[in-house]
Amino acid sequence: MRVRDALADPPERGAVFLVDRLWPRGVRKDALRLDGWLRDAAPSTGLRRWFGHDPERWAEFAERYRRELEARPEALRPVLDAMAEGPVVLLYAARDTERNQAVVLRGVLEGAQGR
Repeated sequence: MRVRDALADPPERGAVFLVDRLWPRGVRKDALRLDGWLRDAAPSTGLRRWFGHDPERWAEFAERYRRELEARPEALRPVLDAMAEGPVVLLYAARDTERNQAVVLRGVLEGAQGR
C-alpha cells in the first residue's frame, strides 16, 4: 500500500510495516501508525539508486533485491512473526504500484511463510 494512500485511509487491520530505506518525504513520523520500519529489509542504497524506478531495469532489480534479502534473512523476522499472527500491510512511497520493492518483498515473504 502506498504511504499516501495509508495517510488518507489508514489500514483498519493487520500489522503495518514501512519497507523503504528512507523515511517518505513530506510525511511526519507521527502521521503513520506503524508496527515496524523494515529499513534493513529495504533494497540497499546502491541497488535503489541503480534501479531509479526505470521499468526497463525492473526484472534485474527484482532479482538483485531477492539476492540481497537471501543474504540477510534476519531482516525479515519481524514481518514473518507478524504474518504468523494475522494480516500484514507493507507500506512504500514509490509511485509505481506494480514495480517497487514491496512487490518483490511480498513474494519473498509468501515463499518464506510456506516453508
